[in-house]
Amino acid sequence: MSTDSPVDYLPIFIMFTIAVGFAVVSLIATHALGPKRKTKVKLESFECGIETQGNARVPFSIKYFLVAILFVLFDIEVIFMYPWAANFKELGMLGVIEVFSFIALLLVGFYYMLSKKALKWED
Repeated sequence: MSTDSPVDYLPIFIMFTIAVGFAVVSLIATHALGPKRKTKVKLESFECGIETQGNARVPFSIKYFLVAILFVLFDIEVIFMYPWAANFKELGMLGVIEVFSFIALLLVGFYYMLSKKALKWED
């Protein structure tokens, strides 16, 4: 059995510090070096060369958000399956049972979603 010392985590700390430092320096540099002349034309919203029409705050159907959330939910399911697939042989039968119970739980949620007609676009 090996014991971990704080020195073992030094490369992770250095990499984290560099990543945060890069993000902070990039944000400060773009703010400091970027153009500062704001005119009415520059502050207008621009969409593919089409002139702006109406208000951008028009409410739209909640179904777009629902589909996006459901996509993220089932996309995360696949992300959790990668470590299981990588360690399939080491986990043995217990790992198979655990992943099938995980999939069964997600299928229960999927069938509940279908029973509530969450993906039905027509009203």
